[in-house]
Amino acid sequence: MAKIADLTAKTDDQLAQDLSELKREQFNLRFQAATSQLEKPSRVREVRRTIAQIKTLQTQRSAAAAK
Repeated sequence: MAKIADLTAKTDDQLAQDLSELKREQFNLRFQAATSQLEKPSRVREVRRTIAQIKTLQTQRSAAAAK
């Protein structure tokens, strides 16, 4: 699971790239869960939370830039 301090140190482009990779991984994990091939169920939760953290950071940065 990514630490929030690690995410805040990244640039907007790096966050966007991480977000797209995590969404792809989330899709694959959902597919594995549907076919009962999921090896590590806790990874679904980690990915979901990291996506939420990245989206929150992006929203905060865009609000700060708008001010």
